[in-house]
Amino acid sequence: MKILVVGGGGREHAVIRALMKSKRAEKIYCAPGNGGIGCDAENVAISVSDIPGMVSFAKENGIGLVCVTPDDPLAAGMVDAFEVAGIPAFGPNRAAAQIEASKVFSKNLMKKYQIPTAAYAVFDNPADTLAYIKKQNQYPVVVKADGLALGKGVIIAQNEAEAEDAVKTIMEDKVFGASGSKVVVEEFLTGPEVSVLAFTDGKTLKPMVSSKDHKRALDGNKGKNTGGMGTISPNPFYTDEIAAECMKTIFMPTLHAMNEEGRPFKGCLYFGLMLTPNGPKVIEYNSRFGDPEAQVVLPRLKTDLVDIFEATINGTLDKLDIQWKDGACACVILASGGYPGSYKKGIEIHGLDENGQVAGATVYHAGTVKKDGKFYTNGGRVLGVTCTGATLDEALKNAYTAVDKITWDGVQFRHDIGKV
Repeated sequence: MKILVVGGGGREHAVIRALMKSKRAEKIYCAPGNGGIGCDAENVAISVSDIPGMVSFAKENGIGLVCVTPDDPLAAGMVDAFEVAGIPAFGPNRAAAQIEASKVFSKNLMKKYQIPTAAYAVFDNPADTLAYIKKQNQYPVVVKADGLALGKGVIIAQNEAEAEDAVKTIMEDKVFGASGSKVVVEEFLTGPEVSVLAFTDGKTLKPMVSSKDHKRALDGNKGKNTGGMGTISPNPFYTDEIAAECMKTIFMPTLHAMNEEGRPFKGCLYFGLMLTPNGPKVIEYNSRFGDPEAQVVLPRLKTDLVDIFEATINGTLDKLDIQWKDGACACVILASGGYPGSYKKGIEIHGLDENGQVAGATVYHAGTVKKDGKFYTNGGRVLGVTCTGATLDEALKNAYTAVDKITWDGVQFRHDIGKV
């Protein structure tokens, strides 16, 4: 069949690489794609926000399966539009995607159905927000924009001055646009973080192998929050016992809650967890593959991804045995100098072959463009250099060996992925 993947980042490249292993994938398109993705699939110049354009392309080109991966088009109802057109699409519909699109919705859902999460309060004006934070007088405190913010809408304030700055940034300066019209103020949880992605058809939920994301820009978990600077799989803190507890207290209750609310979730449901001294708690939900979690989880998948997508869409996931490879996987993100703040684009990348790869590694392209056979930077996060290994140490060693072969003016990356 012909397959269309919606998006143009590292996550989409990872999905495409996994789909390429399927004997059923006759041709893969990616809209809009990027320089590196274009070496593995046919890029189509359609914006991820252009729902009519995507549907028209799928109809005209006989697309048999669509994978909608970014959060914005999911929240805008792209899967709903494909369903109306009779084209199978992997991902939640608009109603279900609300679990990520609104932090207020997801927090209220967890409270209503007693799913463990941080204590919180919701506000829609800056004065009330600050009055509450000052009254609580507990730092660090977490301030989250309600809506979608490219994974960057969370500020951890260490003191009152930083809290005031966080509220001003989100609610007054509107750095994240309308997403900051409301905020969630949360207690600060401590413990190891775990990312667990799960396939679900609304009835059955099958977790993928665990992973750990490194959000801060700089070594030692310092610097600003980013979309993710590197990942490892499996997460060394996520034991079989904890996995069983999460299935019982978080995963299945979330599925049940969404069904009770009339929002059955089909697709990839992402659980961002904190393993606190009082047990696992939910930090956040995402309604799609994590980025860069997908880059370390999907390389370990043995089962045909096309089969999984179809079973998820058709409600037959309970009949599919999903298999995973042993060993470990590590991904180091190479970013533009200045990220997650302002950065330059259009800088030539050195060290990649004509397919945008490096021997011994898989290089997922997140923000690149290809011109005259050369690759140039075209985003904040540019490349995800990924390697497998029998152990996590081996995977990390392989990944950093590959990283050393790639360079451009201003490249930045963390040197301690998997070590903190």
